[in-house]
Order: sequence, then C-alpha cells, then structure tokens
Amino acid sequence: MKEEFTISVFSENQVGLLNRITIIFTRRHINIESLTVSESAIKGIYKFTIVVNTTRIMIKKVVKHIEKLVEVLKAFYHTKDEIFYQEIALYKVSTNVLTTNKEFERLVRTHNARIIEVTNDYTIIEKTGHKNETQDLLEKLEQFGVLQFVRSGRVAITKMKKEILTKYLKKLEMVNS
Repeated sequence: MKEEFTISVFSENQVGLLNRITIIFTRRHINIESLTVSESAIKGIYKFTIVVNTTRIMIKKVVKHIEKLVEVLKAFYHTKDEIFYQEIALYKVSTNVLTTNKEFERLVRTHNARIIEVTNDYTIIEKTGHKNETQDLLEKLEQFGVLQFVRSGRVAITKMKKEILTKYLKKLEMVNS
C-alpha cells in the first residue's frame, strides 16, 4: 500500500548529484511530489528533502540505492508522524482588493497569513503551513483574483532529540576508532 514518505539525503555539494538522485526515482516510476535542497546544520553538508508516495518496500530500495552514490553520506526516510514540516506560499493580489474589501483582510488574518508587501498595483501575502492549508487559502483568495501563486517544497526536521546525521557520524567515528 502506498503512503507518503519524506526522504532526507545528506551529501557534499557536487554538480550533477541532483540529476543522479532524480534518475533513481524516474527508473522506478516514482513521482517526486516535493524537492528542496539547502545547507544542513553541518558546515559543507547539504540536505535534500524529497517527498514521495510509494510503498515501504520500494522506499527502502530507493534509499539504499541513493546511499550508493559516492557523494551521499547518508539517506533516511520518514513517515509524517516522525517529522515536523512546513511549506511557504506566496500569493499576489491586486492592492485594490485590500483597500475596498473588508472580507479580504479578515480572510488573511483567520488563516494566520501575513501581508509582506503592498504597492500601488499589488499586495503580496505569505502563508506557512502544510500543503492543504496553503491550498485552502489559495482557493478562498481566488474570489479576489489571485495574480500569482507559488508554493515551496517541504522543509522538514525530525522529531528526534538529536540530528540524525550527527548521530550517524558519531556512530561511524566510534566504529572507525
């Protein structure tokens, strides 16, 4: 049975690595729902956060295959209950809506969004949350005429006390000493 998994891949910053990682999913006909890459808490180490829907058997195979890539230090997979995650969404609407419609401001406040820029022509709203929350706000803002919309990929951290890569590296260090 398919379920949602978030994969964390820790690696060096190497040209072409993203392509090699995505090919692993393509060959297995697994669609990547979200992909975010950023620096990790460890200097010089980057973190890929990849969201997919697949089976537990397939996710184990994919993670094992990703770890075979030379630049990859370690890869982990997590279910939704093992991580804390957020996305960010930006919405651009006409400023005219802000100045003429009281319902618009109430909608922004009740969704815990915030107005981050107002010009004569447009207003930009920011909302952080899960995909369903940012999607819900989009659907409600459509009545006011959304000029642009963009949503980031997932950013996630584990609910474990220690960073999983740090824990792994310390374990590796003890084995090698």
